[in-house]
Amino acid sequence: MITYGVVTHGGAGSPVEFLDGCTEACEAALSLLKVGRSALDAVVEAVRILEDDGRFNAGSGSALRLDGTTIEMDAAVMDSRGYIGIVISIRDVKNPVLVARAIIETPHIALSSQGATAFARKRGFPPFRQISQYAQERHKRIERLIREGRLGEENPRWQNRNVETFWNFDAPSDKDICSCDTVGAVALDKEGILAVATSTGGASPMMMGRVGDSPMIGCGFYAGPSAAVATTGVGEEIIKKMVAKTVYDMVSQGEEIRTASEKGISMVPSNVMVGLIALSREGFAAVSNRQMAYSVRIRED
Repeated sequence: MITYGVVTHGGAGSPVEFLDGCTEACEAALSLLKVGRSALDAVVEAVRILEDDGRFNAGSGSALRLDGTTIEMDAAVMDSRGYIGIVISIRDVKNPVLVARAIIETPHIALSSQGATAFARKRGFPPFRQISQYAQERHKRIERLIREGRLGEENPRWQNRNVETFWNFDAPSDKDICSCDTVGAVALDKEGILAVATSTGGASPMMMGRVGDSPMIGCGFYAGPSAAVATTGVGEEIIKKMVAKTVYDMVSQGEEIRTASEKGISMVPSNVMVGLIALSREGFAAVSNRQMAYSVRIRED
């Protein structure tokens, strides 16, 4: 039986070389749990660290939209007490997960776009400073795939689709312009509370305003008395299957957590990148149909 612990991931498709970032976030979250802090505090701190890393598709490492300039981020937090905070398409904020956490204190559950950014300014959260070098290089690779007409080969969402046809930015599409990773954390505290946090810059290439699974409850995240689940990958497919809630329901009905997680992954076509982490009092899982950097720190009876 797990008394407390945390699992972090760097996104479906994230290389194992990024394990150090997940481990740093995991250790920081565990240190909070050790001294009696809440699972919600732990997952928020873990995701904040991942947002600041620069290699992951969140915070300073967020994927650029099709125009190569726009950054819109999503984040969500939830715990088994029913606290929920969500930000959608927020811009110019260093740590979207902190804004999502602050929304719990408001009468609302979710804020989007300009309203979310204005709320962040009101609360004094620092603005976005600079996109990481890793994120810039990742976007250059997408530009190259589009120039070569090979985008659909690596990203099924864009198979047989012309980027120009869907261009919805103010700037002209004179820039030739695939990341699907998202960061997440799940935790169990000493009081038996479970929590989840997610954050993402999206799944590039993206139209302006595109929203994936990460801020959608039951799709990209879910936490209740039985488990906490965070998904990652191509959001459009995850949303269709409501993967997080589906896995949660299987666990709540007595399915072993790894078996439930593997079944959740199998609901998505194998050519679509997807992964998830899950944690309960009985165990944990970290599964993906691609490589995925993740870290686990648990304490058992």
